[in-house]
Amino acid sequence: MTPNSWREMPFSEALQINPSIRLDRGSIYPYVDMASVSADSRNANSMEEREFKGGGSKFQCGDTLMARITPCLENGKIARYQTTGDQQVANGSTEFIVIRGRENVTDSDFAYYLTRWNEVRDYAISQMTGTSGRQRVPVDSLDHLIVGIPPLDEQHTIAHVLGTLDDKIELNRRMNETLEAMARALFKSWFVDFEPVRAKMEGRWRRGESLPGLPVEHYDLFPSRLVDSELGEIPEGWEVKTLGEICYKPQYGYTASANNTPIGPKFLRITDVNKKSWIEWESVPYCEITEEDFEKYRLHKGDILIARMADPGHGCMIEEDRGAVFASYLIRFRPLHESYTRFLQYWIHSVNYWELVIGRGAGTTRISLNAKVLSDFPILLPSDSLLDTFGEQISGLRSQVVVNSNESRALAAQRDVLLPGLVSGEIQSSDGNTTA
Repeated sequence: MTPNSWREMPFSEALQINPSIRLDRGSIYPYVDMASVSADSRNANSMEEREFKGGGSKFQCGDTLMARITPCLENGKIARYQTTGDQQVANGSTEFIVIRGRENVTDSDFAYYLTRWNEVRDYAISQMTGTSGRQRVPVDSLDHLIVGIPPLDEQHTIAHVLGTLDDKIELNRRMNETLEAMARALFKSWFVDFEPVRAKMEGRWRRGESLPGLPVEHYDLFPSRLVDSELGEIPEGWEVKTLGEICYKPQYGYTASANNTPIGPKFLRITDVNKKSWIEWESVPYCEITEEDFEKYRLHKGDILIARMADPGHGCMIEEDRGAVFASYLIRFRPLHESYTRFLQYWIHSVNYWELVIGRGAGTTRISLNAKVLSDFPILLPSDSLLDTFGEQISGLRSQVVVNSNESRALAAQRDVLLPGLVSGEIQSSDGNTTA
């Protein structure tokens, strides 16, 4: 039951559905496709610009984009369009329903959280029509959904409470992206471009001096010249090994059906490792497994996982012991020495590694990867002391990534508990103002 101060209204009367926006044919506008909308991010940002030729959805900054097609809506693809550019209007996929606050009735920030409410999403899903696999939500079905609408000041309070949590989650995400960019840049500088070696060769880095990212104590970790090898010019003293030579025997993952019900351990799949540079464990499903198989396929901190199918080549390093197992389309490589782990974590994202992966698909329609192929990939290894130094620097960055990710996970859980209570009016303070 909604509070007395709230009004019960049809969803399409409380909010503007697909509001009219004029775009000029032939002009260039930001474009948002379905891939730009994620269930774990409040904001959708344009990744490209396109010439407007008519059609598609049209929206402005602050509008909510709700996927109307299966399985995107089931997967939670609902987000606000945000931009920092001068162009405040945009064009996007025809598969969005655009939702905006209505003047003197609803606030657009509240509109986003109301749309995210599982009661609204589940209703929309229940109204889908069409053939299996291509079902869509009829826009006019929202005429029949009755929702409670609080006074505007209370809407602002609700949006502020939930928005504060989402702001911190978004800040953590940006911090993690920055930390990851720093780590990848360091790997590229040291182990792909050989920048410290070249700096010594060219006289830009001298003993007793420091350069940006190269403190004086690192000077003796790098050789002072390049030599020829099977991989081209490489730093003197570095060795060419194979992935198989520096890891234990590789292992294929466990075959099972994923289940969103917690019926066993977390079941890590390709789709869980190819999105970000960290694992969103809260979205990883579960699987049934015997105790014997659990011990056989259990993931351990430091394990390197590489996809052999679907998205071949994509991989990750396990940074937390989550009591999880891994799926059969993934291959596990466990480094022989701890000093290899951080190096391999970034090697599988390097241009050198991806040249090897893409090379497997040359002249064919599909890249083929298996344990033997991956084991034969050549790797240029620096000295043990340099591996240790790199590992120490990267571990500091990655530890903060894990902290940020865990904090965001806790904040998201808090938000997901609060959201249905706040937008339904079940959570209120004694004076009638909604609070957290």
